[in-house]
Amino acid sequence: MSAPNLLITGAQLWSPERSCATALAVTNGVVTAVGSDEEILALAVAETEHIQAAGAAVLPGFHDGHIHATAGGLALLGCNLDAAHSLEGYAGIIRNFALTNDSEWVVGSGWFGDVFTGGLPTRQLLDELVPDRPAVFTSHDAHGVWANTEALRRAGITRETADPAAGRIVRGEQGEPTGVLMDAAGELVSRLIPPHRPEDLRRGLLTAQQHLLSLGITAWHDALLGAYLTLPDSLPAYIETITEGSLRARVTGSMWWPPAAGPDCVPEILEKIQAAAEAGFKIRSVKIMQDGICENCTAALIEPYTGVHPEVRGDSVISPRHLADITAELDAAGLSIHFHGVGDRAVRECLDAVAHARRRNGPGQRHQIAHLDVVDPADIGRFAELEVTANLQPLWARNDQEVLERKFPLIGDSRARHHFPFGALRNAGAHLAMGSDWPVTSPDPLWGLHTACTRTAPAADHHAFNAESRTPAQPEERLSIDDAIRAYTLGSAEASGIAKETGSLQVGKLADLVVLTGPIANSESFDQVRVARTILGGETAYQRSQTAHRAEVPGRSGR
Repeated sequence: MSAPNLLITGAQLWSPERSCATALAVTNGVVTAVGSDEEILALAVAETEHIQAAGAAVLPGFHDGHIHATAGGLALLGCNLDAAHSLEGYAGIIRNFALTNDSEWVVGSGWFGDVFTGGLPTRQLLDELVPDRPAVFTSHDAHGVWANTEALRRAGITRETADPAAGRIVRGEQGEPTGVLMDAAGELVSRLIPPHRPEDLRRGLLTAQQHLLSLGITAWHDALLGAYLTLPDSLPAYIETITEGSLRARVTGSMWWPPAAGPDCVPEILEKIQAAAEAGFKIRSVKIMQDGICENCTAALIEPYTGVHPEVRGDSVISPRHLADITAELDAAGLSIHFHGVGDRAVRECLDAVAHARRRNGPGQRHQIAHLDVVDPADIGRFAELEVTANLQPLWARNDQEVLERKFPLIGDSRARHHFPFGALRNAGAHLAMGSDWPVTSPDPLWGLHTACTRTAPAADHHAFNAESRTPAQPEERLSIDDAIRAYTLGSAEASGIAKETGSLQVGKLADLVVLTGPIANSESFDQVRVARTILGGETAYQRSQTAHRAEVPGRSGR
């Protein structure tokens, strides 16, 4: 066996479960030995790099199982409202961007509804900030578009404009559009925005990659390869960066299924997937959005929303019958489905569709449902029965002000008790994966792990400033440290179909790992440590500067 290029000793190893080993060796980008410090140090030669972890946690590289990386990178480079959580903050960011940018349209993202009186912004407010040209801002959850009057005028949206399928134009008391367009209605405006240039998409993707590496993320699953609202089609940028070798992370993705399209769209999707494979990006999954979000009353619920008149339950984007047929056909073609299911009825319809595929095809692909804000207790056990992965966005499972002010009043107390039922799913044997849905919320896995295990917001999260966010939300739904780490590493790798190569610190797997600034002693540790070093294929892809460390950080190299 060749001598190792890298040794890590003195580590608190998680592989992803807590290990009794304290050291590992890496040769040519692959883990070649795991054991005690003494055993691993005996493998060293003069040229071997040695990292002394000094008791800090060393884990498999984090794997974000649901993300929109290019959109996140473009947000970092553009008019990004995520940096603030106040009306004054938004106004300052928008005004400054408009003054320093001479583009025909002012486009940005990241607003939270709870910032505005009544829960939603207005076109008049945006008119004050951008009076001279069209302006469009996507909400942080990507299910709403805030447009000024000029953007509505160019789109021809008036009080007579009908709501499109799977979308809603928010209207005032006299029927006039307020400037907020929900879900598919946003495309009435977003389709007019000049498209991103290829070089902008490439820059956005590579900016995202560097940011994600700094957070210990070495792999991700892009949950939407296609264009939706102001989210650009990132597939060309992936193909370009794969071809040129600048995309270093382990990336998989889901081809976007057009909302409301029927089974006759299957051949078109298969052709797109084949074309992507021929261009160098193998795609094994299709993304289907079955509903919207609770805050907009577009999540599909079994019972009506609370306090909403006339009664609404939210629409199913695809009819259950068509969804079942689509799922069976894609499953038979060897593809997994990455469902968006927020409301309990949408979740049930997705599970029913998988059950139909199982009856028709027998055991098939591992499908997954992302988000799972509300799951009927009767459906919890079906995840394990049908081998459907529960793809969790853990940072959402806290009582922040938007949840308390905009969401819980609409779903009511009985459904709020089952809000993000992580623990119930785990106890019923469901397979778990985790992702951030960035740029919807922060991609920081340590923040997500903190909330998964405590059901509280991280201390530094400025989008959760209310006292209730520091009190555990549905504490019975907390996950153990072992279960949470597994979901954010190996669980996501399994869901993405690359667990043979990555996701755990095992001999023969790629040496993708993260060194933290300290050990994981309990669930509060995730909010106290940071990433000291990210290693991708045995090479350091990110190292935290010494001046940024909160305390003395392990991970200094020696020969």
